[in-house]
Amino acid sequence: MSKGAASRAAAARILCDVLEKGRSLSQALPQHTENMESRDRAMVQSLCYGVLRHLPLLNAAIASFVSKPLKKDLVILHHLLLVGAYQLLFMGTSEHAAVAATVEATEVLKKRRQKGLVNAVLRNLQRQRDALLPKLEANPNLQHGHPRWLAELIEQAYPAQAQEIFTANNAQAPMWLRVNTQQVSVTDFIAALDDFAPELRGETMSDTGAIRLNQAVDVRQLPGFAEGWFSVQDIAAQQTARLLAGKNAERILDCCAAPGGKTAHILELTPDATVHALDVDEQRLARVRENLQRLRLPATVICGDAAQPDQWWDGQLYDRILLDAPCSATGVIRRHPDIKWLRRPSDIAQLVQTQHELLDALWPMLRPGGRLVYATCSILPAENKEQIEAFMQRHNDAIAVPTAPTGASYWQRLPGEQGGDGFFYAIVEKQL
Repeated sequence: MSKGAASRAAAARILCDVLEKGRSLSQALPQHTENMESRDRAMVQSLCYGVLRHLPLLNAAIASFVSKPLKKDLVILHHLLLVGAYQLLFMGTSEHAAVAATVEATEVLKKRRQKGLVNAVLRNLQRQRDALLPKLEANPNLQHGHPRWLAELIEQAYPAQAQEIFTANNAQAPMWLRVNTQQVSVTDFIAALDDFAPELRGETMSDTGAIRLNQAVDVRQLPGFAEGWFSVQDIAAQQTARLLAGKNAERILDCCAAPGGKTAHILELTPDATVHALDVDEQRLARVRENLQRLRLPATVICGDAAQPDQWWDGQLYDRILLDAPCSATGVIRRHPDIKWLRRPSDIAQLVQTQHELLDALWPMLRPGGRLVYATCSILPAENKEQIEAFMQRHNDAIAVPTAPTGASYWQRLPGEQGGDGFFYAIVEKQL
């Protein structure tokens, strides 16, 4: 059995896990690729991400050649056809190789009897591609590549920018690094990176240590990874710790801290602060500890629910609190295209309620004159602007601080803006 067939079969299984069983890509990918070589793992990931970005159009393409939906024990073949269709319509793979490997994958999936069906559908799609694809791309219900309910929310909130948001969400996200200036200077890291691969470094912000790579790479191969010289963090997420504006000797709480990127950044900016990294998930806190150890940064890691401070809080007030709140993650769809298909409309109201409870639980823990930064990787107003406005109405000792470069009291970044993810920030200080 060829490696090409094995990678197509793995992609079909992963897509089935995501779309039929509601598992996330981050859960399903490792399970089905753990014994593969890195090149084959990359192929599987590329196939899965591509299918999830263009799912409505690919479903429509397959429906043009399948008389009735493939269900029950044949549903895996629908996902295999998605993999084949993505290769033929978007990937630029050799058409012969794409069809041959995908058809061969039926044997890996123990569906040999349906080999002819898969072959016929993909051959028809191959022959009619040039006529079919323009029709599908012109269909307004397929253009945005989002579930209808989510597309409508985005169109309502951003009527002028909706199409740009859809386009950004369906594109591949760039890879950003953040230099750990406690371990290496930005200048020295840039020099080491350029010596390693001169063509790799793209946009570089020497003042903040943010570097965009021209292509995604295995970060473990980059210079200084084991020594803690850098972290992978989107440019929009890098803004959060800077808005917190912590100072040495202060007590700082990072809530919902896993996997630890913002905790580390706080410590890089204020190495002599007392930083507490809080998260409710003990397994995810293991990632926080691993990252802090690699970066050689000290923090107190606490497992606890931020909405139930009496279970873990020592009673001492904090000077700064960062709440990177649980959210719909609608600002990072380009990094996690499964979000589009796993999220449900009912999730939004539940998330808004959770955010409300977290804000109200954390506010009494902030000293007068202290600063709370509320952040999400969402672009939905209910989680962002409306959430923080409602908080301000509930707390008359809360003072909004100019946050955005424009001087506005909150800052909503949209996906792709200045090369970053969609992100929301608001700064609130407690009246003395």
